[in-house]
Amino acid sequence: MLEGAKSMGAGAATIASAGAAVGIGNVLSSSIHSVARNPSLAKQSFGYAILGFALTEAIASFAPMMAFLISSVFRSKKEGCLLYETASTSFFPALLK
Repeated sequence: MLEGAKSMGAGAATIASAGAAVGIGNVLSSSIHSVARNPSLAKQSFGYAILGFALTEAIASFAPMMAFLISSVFRSKKEGCLLYETASTSFFPALLK
């Protein structure tokens, strides 16, 4: 049951990639419309468009990170350890003795 929940959580986290694609499309569309309405402000609106692209891509980079965390960090008790035990033995190998 935990494996299914992990897969569903990782899949839901990757939906943000589709949201980022829509966001980038909106930024580009707004940039094109603003330059068409007022061509004299093309340089200033280009800077805002690049900022919009960067912020949208930053959100998109969180999606694979969350999917990785969901799929690898949360482990069932059958697999052996909780996160605390795994981290403590990896940082302090002397605890294994």
